[in-house]
Amino acid sequence: MIRSKINFILLLFVLFNVTINAQEKLSLTVEQAIEIGLQNSKTLHSSLMKVKSSEARVSEMNALLLPSLKLSAGYRKLSSVEAFSIQGPTGPITIAPTILNNYSAQFTLSQPLFTGFRLLSSANIAEYTASATGEEFNKDKVELVFNIKNAYWSLFKASQLKKVMDENVQMVKAHLDDAKNLMKVGMMTQNDVLKLEVQLSDMMFKQIDAENAVKLSTVALNNVLGISLDTNIEIVSDVNLTPSNYDELNKLIGDAVEKRSEIKSADYRVKASEAGVTMAKSSWYPQISLYGNYYYSRPNQRIFPSKDEFKDTWDAGVNLSLNVWDWLTTAYQTEQAEATLAQAVYGVGIIKDNITLEVTQNYLNMSQSKRKIEISQLTIKQADENMRITADKFKNGLAMSSEVIDAETAQSTAKINYTNSIVDYELAKARLDKSIGK
Repeated sequence: MIRSKINFILLLFVLFNVTINAQEKLSLTVEQAIEIGLQNSKTLHSSLMKVKSSEARVSEMNALLLPSLKLSAGYRKLSSVEAFSIQGPTGPITIAPTILNNYSAQFTLSQPLFTGFRLLSSANIAEYTASATGEEFNKDKVELVFNIKNAYWSLFKASQLKKVMDENVQMVKAHLDDAKNLMKVGMMTQNDVLKLEVQLSDMMFKQIDAENAVKLSTVALNNVLGISLDTNIEIVSDVNLTPSNYDELNKLIGDAVEKRSEIKSADYRVKASEAGVTMAKSSWYPQISLYGNYYYSRPNQRIFPSKDEFKDTWDAGVNLSLNVWDWLTTAYQTEQAEATLAQAVYGVGIIKDNITLEVTQNYLNMSQSKRKIEISQLTIKQADENMRITADKFKNGLAMSSEVIDAETAQSTAKINYTNSIVDYELAKARLDKSIGK
């Protein structure tokens, strides 16, 4: 019985460890990586909170346009004083009795009628700012998606380069074995064997660098995904070498200026600045508001003579105030607001110029990356054929070790260039899509 319990506990322990190990390894497509990154991003969640805060600000400013109702209440204990009285025919007559305990309650209803467009401008500023913040959130999201793609394909590149290094190490080892066999029969010199041993050491050195590059790329991807840094990620997606159809450059620039969140956000900032100018000028106008008060007090000061009992009274009216002279404070505020507006307008122009440059550069880089793939594919075919011929000659003792090393180096370089070119092409497309607002 005890033995069976121990076996059961051991089985649970093994299953628990297997579960933990399974959790430490993720097989992800680039789409799955993007989904995880969007869910876990603290930066994106912080940006979303900015959006919610700005939306609440809109509601706050709109509420100022509506009637407000306030309640105030209090109690006051007075020191004892002699009651005010006059002498009458039959004796003293109390005019104002001493009431030591005072109770009061007041409801105040107010409604702004005209504020020189101050409240309306404040509401417009809040609304445009909220819209700008929403576009900035979209911008942060697009940038995060690109960062995830960049980290994902960087890990893909590092993994492919490590695979090339592993293949090269195995190939050099095989050639070294052939060289040692040829040396035994007198068809290869000790110096040729040493050259291959040096080549093997160099390849193993590069293999270590490739392994470290994979680890660093994995940590970078885990970080941008918001998961544990020691998670082992298996790359599932492969590069898409199918040529993408893009419009001509001028059309792409036009689409980018129309769709990019940065432009939309900047336009909303301009509108908010325009409303800011209107708000700054509001002090030139009279401020008019409607008010009403309801009092329920004991004693009620408006009732004479005072009595120690609750009485209600009310009043209502219209307030008008006008800033007659403020040493040109309003003019200076207006000047500041107009300068802020001009800065926002220039900011839109700067963003458009930057987007034009960005789209142009990414378009040219994408075109160049596509051409590099075609060249690297041809180079690989040539390097593979050269390696095959040289290896056959080497096995038959018709080629020097230096020729084999040169052929191996050329083949390795061709494979690395091909890997770099296909990943660079994928990233170039991602950058172009980002720059045109996709």
